[in-house]
Amino acid sequence: MSEKTKAKHHHEPLFRIVKRDDLPWWQAWLIRIAAIVTAVLLVGVISTLLTKGSLGEIYQTMIKGVFGKLFEGGSTTMLWKFLQETAILLCLSLAVTPAFKMKFWNCGAEGQALMGGLASMICMIELGDKLPYPVLLLVIFLTSMLSGAVWGVIPAIFKANYNTNETLFTLMMNYVATQIIKYYVYIEGGGSNTIQPVAEGNLPVIAGNRYLLNVIIVAVLAVALFIYQKYSKQGYEITVVGESQNTARYVGINVKKVIIRTMLLSGAICGIAGMLLVAGTDHSINTNTVGGQGFTAIMVSWLGQFNPFIMVLMSALVVFLRMGTGKVADTCSLNASFADIAVGIVILFVVGCEFFIRYSVKFKHNKKEVK
Repeated sequence: MSEKTKAKHHHEPLFRIVKRDDLPWWQAWLIRIAAIVTAVLLVGVISTLLTKGSLGEIYQTMIKGVFGKLFEGGSTTMLWKFLQETAILLCLSLAVTPAFKMKFWNCGAEGQALMGGLASMICMIELGDKLPYPVLLLVIFLTSMLSGAVWGVIPAIFKANYNTNETLFTLMMNYVATQIIKYYVYIEGGGSNTIQPVAEGNLPVIAGNRYLLNVIIVAVLAVALFIYQKYSKQGYEITVVGESQNTARYVGINVKKVIIRTMLLSGAICGIAGMLLVAGTDHSINTNTVGGQGFTAIMVSWLGQFNPFIMVLMSALVVFLRMGTGKVADTCSLNASFADIAVGIVILFVVGCEFFIRYSVKFKHNKKEVK
């Protein structure tokens, strides 16, 4: 054996990572489902170790935390709360999806939703007793969309013209929005840092339920975004720009225009989410109105493969775990952060499984792939 061959043999790594060919869609989803089931089982096992309860009791408590006593013929209040929180998370996930498909990493959904909510709050307070109710609702809806769109398009303009880092820019815009909300609440609340719920300008109650309209609006948005992405010319342009800006320019697509237009859309949908939270749920506003869901929405959009219908399931799963483990933590006197830990475990497993979908591991002197 020559010295060159020996050196090559000596330095051969124990294993190497190789990008695999695309798996059939059903195999990829079997891996994802297996990861989710494993993560949920792990959350249950950790819960039993912390609470000394049985696995069955833990899952029963989680189900009660989401659906209450619905299965015992009780109130549907908890179910509607679950649907409401799922709708808000889904709305924010839908908002960041067009930007992500374009590979514009919009991490500013939190701030864009807050600015939309602020616009709603201002309209409710300043115009609540001055405009007819239908006109007031229209003004609230339009100004919320406009505020979110403006907050979203600022980073887009700088990205399109000066190639700034959109991730950092949108993140910083979140902090600016938070401080604006803090200042507004302090001024409007008379220094109390709290704005009392406003009676004027609230979204209408449908069939005796104040959350139903929120769910309907987000459901319509999900269908509309699916059609927009899959069948419209603008949706096609977003996909092309995301795959290669050079290719997009070669085929005559105005990349700057697409970036700005897409972020206007993304910010506008965030503004709608803010409006639903302020005018449809809380009837007030503070710095915690969105509650960090803008960041969770990033993971939901990515894990849902930018498909609005799959994102419905991912949003429901995240909210189910958050509410269910929150109930476990409350019942068993665990730290309130336990719910966030449980959601983090599931996200970690699902993100990790993407590695095995996209890559295979090959060991030295072993042609067999580890899947």
